[in-house]
Amino acid sequence: MQTAPRTRRTAQNTQYTYSIGCRVHDVKIYPVQSPQGATILLYGHQNGVTIVWRGGKRLKPLKPAVKEKSNGSNSDDAVMIIDSDDDEPAVSASAPFVDKPEFDDATPESTSIAEVIQTLDLSLGCAALRLAVLPMPHSTPEDASWNGADILQTRIVFAVACATGDNFVITLPLTPPSHESKARPELRQNLLAGNVGKGVWGETVCLLGGQNRAGEGIAISLVKPSLGSRSKSSERTSTQTGTRAIVAAHSREASGTLRFWDVPLSVKSSALSRVEPFQTEYLPSPLTSMSFNPTHISQLLAVTPSQAARIYDYSVPSLPLDETSEGPFPSQGSWLLSLYPPFARGAAMATTRKPIVAAKWVAHGHAVLALLADGQWGIWDIDGASPSSSSSGAKLFSKASAALRGSAITTFSTTGHLEGTSPLRNPAMHKSPAAPGSGEFVPMTPHTRRDAIATSIIGGSDKLAAVRGGIDITRHVQSRGIGPGDESAILWLGGADPIVSVVPVVSRFWESQLRRASGGANIWSGSSPARMVRLSDLGAGLLGERCSGAVGIPKSGRTSSGANDSNTPSENDTSASDGLAIEVLLQGETRVVVVQESEDGSTLTSRLFGSRKKPRTELRDTRAILAYPRPQEPGSVKFNLSISQRGALLRPRAPLKGALGGVDEEMDIVPSTENKPLSNPPRTTGLLFANDLNYAADVPDDEEQAENRDVDQEIMDIMEIDRELEEMEAHRERGSKRVFFEEG
Repeated sequence: MQTAPRTRRTAQNTQYTYSIGCRVHDVKIYPVQSPQGATILLYGHQNGVTIVWRGGKRLKPLKPAVKEKSNGSNSDDAVMIIDSDDDEPAVSASAPFVDKPEFDDATPESTSIAEVIQTLDLSLGCAALRLAVLPMPHSTPEDASWNGADILQTRIVFAVACATGDNFVITLPLTPPSHESKARPELRQNLLAGNVGKGVWGETVCLLGGQNRAGEGIAISLVKPSLGSRSKSSERTSTQTGTRAIVAAHSREASGTLRFWDVPLSVKSSALSRVEPFQTEYLPSPLTSMSFNPTHISQLLAVTPSQAARIYDYSVPSLPLDETSEGPFPSQGSWLLSLYPPFARGAAMATTRKPIVAAKWVAHGHAVLALLADGQWGIWDIDGASPSSSSSGAKLFSKASAALRGSAITTFSTTGHLEGTSPLRNPAMHKSPAAPGSGEFVPMTPHTRRDAIATSIIGGSDKLAAVRGGIDITRHVQSRGIGPGDESAILWLGGADPIVSVVPVVSRFWESQLRRASGGANIWSGSSPARMVRLSDLGAGLLGERCSGAVGIPKSGRTSSGANDSNTPSENDTSASDGLAIEVLLQGETRVVVVQESEDGSTLTSRLFGSRKKPRTELRDTRAILAYPRPQEPGSVKFNLSISQRGALLRPRAPLKGALGGVDEEMDIVPSTENKPLSNPPRTTGLLFANDLNYAADVPDDEEQAENRDVDQEIMDIMEIDRELEEMEAHRERGSKRVFFEEG
């Protein structure tokens, strides 16, 4: 991976492009930081998995090797050392290498982009198609005791689905390897010495057997000690000691197969072990994605695009008297709930539901956020997590309804559409520039390039199945350690010019949408966490490659205000005052792009919707051109757009002295008669003030003035100027005569 990125700045954001050098299949952000404060990135490629430590303290440079001198050396500084028999024996050459990385004590310099500290390539001998990490909140190693698993404080735990059909569970130390560890002589002598499974990096590998075809998706979670107590037999409870992981993977075997493995996690490095699945579920159609519930850890959300999103629980037996299984879990689980999307528009497709592009758990496992193929998003409220619902509302997964089976939900609690997806909802109204036989030419404008994703689905709603996208949920840590933290969501639709939207805080965004639907607060005047932000100009970093994924990276030093706090931003709520609390990592074909929000916040969107740094009373008067008086000024005030005198267009001009920073030249200047009004000045048409625009364009920008500009008022002024131009055009047409020439 290229450690030094290429920087590209746009009007809205700054993009940092890292070239990988090979095809990237999947990218994940590990939820636990390393001990020195680095964020851990994992991406799968054609030869295995690469782990990247980004940010934090730097590793100390590699120490130069000391050259041994021969006994016959004639150098002056040669020293002969005689070892006695009482000295300790020399270390054996076959002793295992113990890595002790050292880091610089100096605090790293605060820069706009984090530095890549170390990388590690784990060779699997095949392509790693899918990666899976634990659905836990992002935390530091000291607080990474999710579900009572202390192994997370020292080790990385993730799952891999390979192109050969093999699935692996790999554990690795959280601390990045030192430069001395990567420069060992045995790794240079044998190219296969660093492969996964030999323990040279302190890793443990567990092979998940029973699958014959390449996996289409994989998910991993942990098991609580209370689970699996189906029998009092000592044989069944003996496997519950220690930390265990539950891995789910689906493939296209038959019409679709879903398997579950119970994997014990061990810190000791050992040879490659093998585990067989304890549950196998045959599906009517293949799945596209799945994810474990972060709260109800035995529940799995499985998405079938053409049908529904369903919830499966592997710990609830399908038959109450199932005693055929040998392990702590039943041989077959239960399907609890089905979540159906709305129907597609049109009489011909009245019985077809919209395809589900992706669905993920939100509200800490109590609701589901879905993205449909036409750009519509919606939230299914499963456990009464809506901000408007009462605490005594019905909860489907509460203790009172633990025997829930086969229920369904079809109505969204709140819904909307991503910005820029209108051609997906009305494909018949969108005409492609390259459509043969259309008889019309549509010019390629920035708007048509931005909606280029719709060119592949022209012809009907049935082709929405070709749209690809996804959802990524970033769970933040509560600042005070009480209750769950905030959640950020990224919704994206792939294509030549992808559509990527970010929800800074899901709970506040959900509440603002409910208030808007009920006619309450206006979201246009809300703060940043209460709205959805679309990222623009993403092609600058992708360099023409198609976007195949988007994940969120929590910014260092950010704190969470909590989902149950008030909606008023507090002093500690940095997500509301400093913009987005995450960085967006875009996955291309051979590169990854880190997108950061602009620091100056000088874009039009941020000025219209973002919070102002100073009150409106402290803003100075704008210097924009005014065509009509403001409401607080009397109506008799007249505004002249031209500062030139009559007939001055034919006379030589000179730059204004002092006002526009020009320099006097030896030219004839007409004496100013600004204070002497003309007697009965006739109405003139034209843009005489255009002569002075060249001088105004050379004036340097005043940063302080730009920061305190009232953009809302300036936009109103521009609208008044457009109205004045239209009246001038109408006046010109009224004073002219139209002559038509007809052939005799």
